[in-house]
Amino acid sequence: MGYHLAGFQVDGIDIIDRPRYPFAFHQADALGALAHLIATGEIGRYALVHASPPCQEGCALTVGTNRSRGWGRSHVQLIPELRALLDATGLPYVIEQPNGTAPVRPDVRLCGESFRLGVLRHRSFELGRWSTPQPPHPRHRGYVRGYRHGVYRDGPYVAAYGSGGGKATVPEMQTAMGITWTAVREELTEAIPPAFTRSIATAFTTARQEVFA
Repeated sequence: MGYHLAGFQVDGIDIIDRPRYPFAFHQADALGALAHLIATGEIGRYALVHASPPCQEGCALTVGTNRSRGWGRSHVQLIPELRALLDATGLPYVIEQPNGTAPVRPDVRLCGESFRLGVLRHRSFELGRWSTPQPPHPRHRGYVRGYRHGVYRDGPYVAAYGSGGGKATVPEMQTAMGITWTAVREELTEAIPPAFTRSIATAFTTARQEVFA
């Protein structure tokens, strides 16, 4: 949605059907679809590729609280294979991941507070074949509301992940992130606020204009 708001025409790919996705959608394995676009030359129709591979293996929650308490399970790590394909496209690209141990360069880090949102949602973005300055990270206004290690805290942000323990309701997540096109909890917990991708898209457009100026 952020790319759309910044003026891009968007095609989306996911291995799971997403009937609420508001743009052109292709249900497929993303790596296979990307390899097909490269092999057929259709990749040349695009200006930029944005990839958000499965994040559970390297996100801070998985490698921190969950692993220390013996929760959860093992997860796949697709980033090296994905990056090789992105490099093969010859296009500028973005790889988005939560803060944690995922093997991505944090070329840009974004936080919901940068956009005065009701979530923090820290995310790292690796930028391939282009660059932009890191924006400032404003001081947080307080805690994320809910329980953490058995202690409840109130605060201006909601926890848009998991369930229980004071986590956000679906309407709260929609409001906090600025997402209106889905009310599916799983989709909301996996999403990033459109303000993030609009910022990335605007920065890319500016960087491209500077190259051709």
